[in-house]
Amino acid sequence: MAAAVFAIPQPTSDSGHKLLDTTTSASFDEIVGRSTALNRVLRDVEIVAPTDATVLILGETGTGKELIARALHGMSRRKNCPFVTLNCAAIPTGLLESELFGYERGAFTGALSQKIGRFEMAHRGTLFLDEIGDIPLELQPKLLRALQEKSFERLGGTRTIPINVRLLAATNRDLKQMIRDKSFRSDLYYRLKVFPIIIPPLRERPQDIPALTEHFIQKYSLEMGRQVETIPSGTIRALMTWHWPGNIRELENFIQRSVILSSGKILRAPLEELGSDAIEPAGGTLEEVERRYILRVLRETVGVTRTAAFRLGIPRPTLDTLMLKLRITRGDFVQKTSH
Repeated sequence: MAAAVFAIPQPTSDSGHKLLDTTTSASFDEIVGRSTALNRVLRDVEIVAPTDATVLILGETGTGKELIARALHGMSRRKNCPFVTLNCAAIPTGLLESELFGYERGAFTGALSQKIGRFEMAHRGTLFLDEIGDIPLELQPKLLRALQEKSFERLGGTRTIPINVRLLAATNRDLKQMIRDKSFRSDLYYRLKVFPIIIPPLRERPQDIPALTEHFIQKYSLEMGRQVETIPSGTIRALMTWHWPGNIRELENFIQRSVILSSGKILRAPLEELGSDAIEPAGGTLEEVERRYILRVLRETVGVTRTAAFRLGIPRPTLDTLMLKLRITRGDFVQKTSH
């Protein structure tokens, strides 16, 4: 058995004690890591947080964009006011306008009472619009006007309602490409991009993986009543070598499974899920390595993308996007049967 790379600190009786401190600021207490790339992001947060500037948070899925948004709010002058969130991709297109701006009684069939939208809920506070790239094109002019005029009208209403809201937005999509494709307005893009913050993917900051691993082991050991105390050095090497297409979310899911499989004090990680590339990376570009691994998982799951996405630790839509990007078709992983 490989020697343990370090022991996992055991929690104290003080439930508020943070075992992994990345900064002296309490607003960063959920953000784990000490890499140069992450520290650069946190410095940007400290610079822009005290202002009311709109911030556009960019990064791949699973990189922690909402944690950055919460840190921005927690370090702002609005920290004692509402922090309201809305995932634009999770709301059906026909309902998104009413979620943002609310509606008056009788505005449409079924509107039996007045509804307050997210902009009003966030008055004097912060509104965080996640997956801003999924806002439909026809709704973008109304959002732009609300941001420029600092006012809006509810659906079915005629009264202009003034708002005092700081907007934070996030997306994992390429908004510049969407502008070229005419699916995102350039004027809205530049209104959002007052202060962009780009969160690097986990593969660009592998120095943070040991600390993140320790953090998630502590979290899930407490939840499951386990006593995992050490991590084999080979496991740490494998985790730092793997490129984590699902980023921190994928790593967290992997560590959660590892804790479930660990009956003793040593972490028993299912490294075979990462493939041999995690220990001895094959040649080729990062994209080629990523393509090979995703193909292997798709073949092992007999082409069931929902199961493959679960194995990869990423949402199914993210897997669909990666397959398109990496030019993976069903013919690449589904064997044809002969009759």
